[in-house]
Formats: sequence, structure tokens, C-alpha cells
Amino acid sequence: MHCLTATKAVLFDLYGTLAYQENPVTKEEVSEYLFRRNYEVSAQQLGAAITFVAFIDYPKHGYRNWRYFLSRVFWRLGTKIDAETLSDIVKLYESRPYRLYPDAADAVINAKKSGLRTAIITTGTRFIAENAIKSIREHFDLIMTGFEAGCDKSNPKMYLKALEMLRIRPQEAIVIGDDFQLDFLTPIRLGMKTVLLDREGKSKDKTVDARAHDLYEAMEIIIGTRANRR
Repeated sequence: MHCLTATKAVLFDLYGTLAYQENPVTKEEVSEYLFRRNYEVSAQQLGAAITFVAFIDYPKHGYRNWRYFLSRVFWRLGTKIDAETLSDIVKLYESRPYRLYPDAADAVINAKKSGLRTAIITTGTRFIAENAIKSIREHFDLIMTGFEAGCDKSNPKMYLKALEMLRIRPQEAIVIGDDFQLDFLTPIRLGMKTVLLDREGKSKDKTVDARAHDLYEAMEIIIGTRANRR
């Protein structure tokens, strides 16, 4: 285990790194409900519309809750649904929020105690992110979503804007994520350091600076000391 020196900030991926969904809403169950309500929206159509809104529309408009986000999804589908149906689907999504992994709070708090700046970098929506991290929100210096950046996470602009706001250079930042393709390709090109979170020990990628089995180990690598565990 080694310490990644000269680090001034830790940029956390959100989904799969800090937070997870215990029972995600699937496009199949929403589609089935819509068919029962006499709206012919297939699971594939719904999935395509959600992806389009998440990656194209959200960075432009920044929907502030599930109602606005899903209203845009149905607008993209060209399907005008009644208020009751929309409310039921909104409630379904709201009933299954993202939750912090057990090691997330300690990791972020230890980063701050060590004098590091902390940020979340995600293409996802701010309202989901804020809800997921509400118990540790005060320990983040920055939440950068697709709307603040005006783009998705594969665009260097998102990271460059975050670095500018944190007042650091690329080589002074380290990214912690669980997916090499989604979380590291752009940071590596920019010269940022990377720690792959491999909770199940399945990744074989060797191009990251370090790998960790959990966020405790990730912080031990970054700050060079044993993180406090509750």
C-alpha cells in the first residue's frame, strides 16, 4: 500500500462509489404500470428516453426533482399522461432513494480532517445527489453534476470546471470511482490520479494508480494513514 503524495483534493464518483440503490426502479416495472393505465410505452422506449433526458436535457435545464425530470421523459416520448399516473411514478422513484455505503461517511470525513478538498463528480442529477449525501453534505466543498458543468462526465469540461472551482491543478487531484470507463478515462487524459474502488475484487485493470477493496482502504492509500472506522 502506498500514499499518493501531492494530493490536495479527492473527487468522488457518486453511484457505485459513495451511494447505491438497494432496489432500483426498473424500466420494466414502470412500463408494465403504464400499460395497465393504457399508455403504450415499452421498457426500451422508456429506457431510451430516460437516458436522453439524463445526458442531453438535464445538463441544459437542470430539473430540480423527479416530477420535473419524469415530465421531460414523457415529453420526449410524446406521451401525455394524466396527473395521477405521473404522481404514482414519481412516488415510486422517490420511495427508492440512493443510500450511502457504510464506509462513505468516514471516507469523506477523513479526507476533510486530512486537509483535503472534497467533491462529487457525477453526470446524474443534483436532487438525487443531495438526497443521497444529506447526512454528510457539510463535508463536501463541491458537487458537480451535469447541469453545473453543462455536459456529461466523459467531457473534460466537467473536470476542468471542478478543478477551477477547487483552485487546484489536475496533478493535485485524485479521483475515486468504481468504473474504469466511466470514471477514469477523462481524468487520466487530464493528468489526474486514480484509485479504483473494486468492492468485489473482480477488476483486472492495471492502468490506475491504485486500487482499493473499500473506501477505508482508498483513504488509507491517499492519506497514508489508517482511517478511523466507526
